[in-house]
Amino acid sequence: MSSAQQINDFTIELGQGSELGLAVALAAMMFSVALNLSPSSFSFLRTNPRSFLVGLFAQLIALPCLTLILCYVIAPMPSVALGMILIACCPGGNVSNMLVLLARGNAALSVSLTAFSSVSAAFITPIAIIFWSGYYPPTAKLLTTIEFDKFTFLIQTATVLGLPLLFGILCNVHLPRIAQLIRKPLVTLSSGLLLLIVIGGAVQYWHAFLSIGTGLLIIVAFHNSAAFLLGNTIARVARVGSADRRALSFEVGIQNAGLGIVILLTQLGGLGGALVVAGLWGTWHIIAGLVLVALFRLNPKL
Repeated sequence: MSSAQQINDFTIELGQGSELGLAVALAAMMFSVALNLSPSSFSFLRTNPRSFLVGLFAQLIALPCLTLILCYVIAPMPSVALGMILIACCPGGNVSNMLVLLARGNAALSVSLTAFSSVSAAFITPIAIIFWSGYYPPTAKLLTTIEFDKFTFLIQTATVLGLPLLFGILCNVHLPRIAQLIRKPLVTLSSGLLLLIVIGGAVQYWHAFLSIGTGLLIIVAFHNSAAFLLGNTIARVARVGSADRRALSFEVGIQNAGLGIVILLTQLGGLGGALVVAGLWGTWHIIAGLVLVALFRLNPKL
């Protein structure tokens, strides 16, 4: 079997117990995210709507469009293309807030964009995955071969993501003391459970990852670099300030790969090529982000 065919046919099955554990861990993580949300998390929509709306456009529209173009240009295997599109549709990752702070960017804008994308992920992410995948024929065909039910996917994903977010926000608004008390332990518990299951799967399929992951690293690195550049370029075209420009660079380049991995394992048949893309992105975007921090610190004009 060729390496390309191996990537396309490779799937991961963790078992019903692990899939249930992933769903519980994800629900707990979304609940803990909501426990951090307050009206101040969205303050930039009122105080600086221009940069906020530019950031939303870059995240929700421009990045998936760019990814679709890259898929047509690079023509990766369908499962790899699906991984690229799925990552582009995921909300921003929380690590972006730390990187923006280190890069002397607008941390408040970064927090606002991350908070909004996290809340909207319950509804926008599943719809975006279906929408953008449909515009690349190989991924559209792939979703039909795995007997993908769009309606079931939308309902299940919205339930696992949306209900915990709603309950978390209500808890933070009406029971702020309890929210503060359980926030950190819940983050630790849910992150630990998710990490344990993912590591278990990685160990089980370690040799397969090694055989197909090396060649995909170049694609992931190029895709991620293009995402960082896209955020910075759109910010320049919109003529926002330097601090806002740095924040938008990270918000577009740092995606919640963990969410993508869980969606792939629980909703999309554990497609190996897509999983390797998501896993590599989750590691690479931190490395690339730290390099970008150094560049921003060395050259304030970037």
